[in-house]
Amino acid sequence: MSLNLSLLPGTFMICRLGAESIIPDWANAGSLTSITRTSDELSIVCAEANVPEGVRSDRGWRCFKVEGPLDLSLTGVLASLANPLAEARINIFALSTFDTDYLLVKEDNVSRAAEVLIRSGHRLANR
Repeated sequence: MSLNLSLLPGTFMICRLGAESIIPDWANAGSLTSITRTSDELSIVCAEANVPEGVRSDRGWRCFKVEGPLDLSLTGVLASLANPLAEARINIFALSTFDTDYLLVKEDNVSRAAEVLIRSGHRLANR
């Protein structure tokens, strides 16, 4: 499977709030926001610049977008991205939406991740 990818501008943070927390206003700005609530936590991925000090988080993530929309019946999309990165020992944080998938890697791994993905047959815009 060969996918068209783009690298979103800016850096992102993965944040963890308590399960009963309200969704903060700072989470709703930027090119990508993902909010997931479970019985254990409220997890937010958003632009790093928006997150105030003191929030439990992991900063310094960059985001590859799979250009979509993708048909929901497709199989192996994330595997075609995650497997070569795992073999290169690059950790990821994956997100999926109705239309497409996003793959976050730490900023210090973004160049190497791009090389691995291109070698695996994927295409990266502006590269």
